[in-house]
Amino acid sequence: MTEPIKDKQIGPYRVVMVAACPFPANHGTPGAIRELALFLAKQGHDTHVVTYPIKEDLPVDDLTIHRVKAPAFMKSGGVRIGPSLDRLVYDFLLIWKLISVIRRNNIQIIHAHNYEALLIGTIAKWFTGRPLVYTGVNNMADELPLYRIIRPDGLARALGRFVDYTFPRGADIVMALSDELKNYLIGMGISGERIIVIPPGVDPDMFVNGDGSKVRQRHQIRDDQPVIMYTGALEAFQQLEILFEAMPGVVEKYPQAMLMMVGNIPNPKNQRKFEQLAQELGVEENVSFIKSLALSDLPDYLAAADVAVVPRPTCPGFPVKLLNYMAAGKAIVSAHGSAKTLCHGFNGFVAKDYDSGSLADGINLLISDPELRAIIGKRAKDAIPGTYDWDTIARGTALVYKQMLAGKSLDKTALDGNIKASYLPAFSQDSMPDPNCPHGFLATGPIEYPEF
Repeated sequence: MTEPIKDKQIGPYRVVMVAACPFPANHGTPGAIRELALFLAKQGHDTHVVTYPIKEDLPVDDLTIHRVKAPAFMKSGGVRIGPSLDRLVYDFLLIWKLISVIRRNNIQIIHAHNYEALLIGTIAKWFTGRPLVYTGVNNMADELPLYRIIRPDGLARALGRFVDYTFPRGADIVMALSDELKNYLIGMGISGERIIVIPPGVDPDMFVNGDGSKVRQRHQIRDDQPVIMYTGALEAFQQLEILFEAMPGVVEKYPQAMLMMVGNIPNPKNQRKFEQLAQELGVEENVSFIKSLALSDLPDYLAAADVAVVPRPTCPGFPVKLLNYMAAGKAIVSAHGSAKTLCHGFNGFVAKDYDSGSLADGINLLISDPELRAIIGKRAKDAIPGTYDWDTIARGTALVYKQMLAGKSLDKTALDGNIKASYLPAFSQDSMPDPNCPHGFLATGPIEYPEF
């Protein structure tokens, strides 16, 4: 049973999400599409998803799923991240599937996520005349070179900039996941009047009953043994070598510290690479890999962590794992490029980009002081309700739909209460130390909090 829409002036709408990826799947973009679609459906909107034949076993109640079929010469395979020839075939098939779904179900709004879906949605818009919303999650100029499929890197970067310049022009409204991505797209010549920042969300209720003791028992980790945790993909764009290079500096101070690499999508090749790197750095006994964690087990694993880490230095979008960490009330160390909601010294430790020493400093500081961990973890958690929870994000998204269907220009002031004008941290990260961002906030006295 879905909940009724509280504001009868908002919809209900008939929406199709274009998910040019395995769906549902327990990582990044597919996970965010699933959550947004589910919360729109709970609010009473008729929500469809057009996607690949590949999926994981995750709940999609209240959604109408339309899948392309794998041709006889292809094996559907499992969930993988990154470009592949299979994806090109599925993307081509998605065009005609999407057009058919729009016409059969009298869809009002096309909502595309990521560039492949944007191109597919643009073609469907030409054929059907339906308005197109695009959720931008990254820029290809930064990300494409990291896949190492186009050489040299300069060529990949140039191709990525071409995609960034051309593809978003097909959308009527662009929902950028971060202020950084919005500013980048404006620099590409996309009109700022058509861009609004709407970040991904998180379901705070998911993390209420996490039990870390079960995880520590399962992996034979003592209660007094520090656990540093990374959750997510082992892909190249995450630049995880920075985290591994930080570990010798952590192990030197805390020889029993354990880095748990909690994966969602298996990547045996990259796991072997990081296992070898850990061995070369002399920390192989301090690293544990969890190959493929079920989403339902994530709350228990995060509850077991003392420090949660986001080492990725370049992230123009918004790392969903950061919101998971915050909702779980974790003390977070994040590279500056990924610290979209963190104020250094207030609700997290913001490390310098590409600086393993800075990352190690943050981890060591938070390990050293349980009271500090508790305070900044609570502050991170308190930032979620009313701003980053999926119910708020879905209602704000529906308000954008309403404006677009009314044929009006995007009125960002009318979204107040659901969508903020900016999602930059309340305190500046570019002028540390900031007097509005307290550095000595423990009742036991001032602390030496390293400046950014």
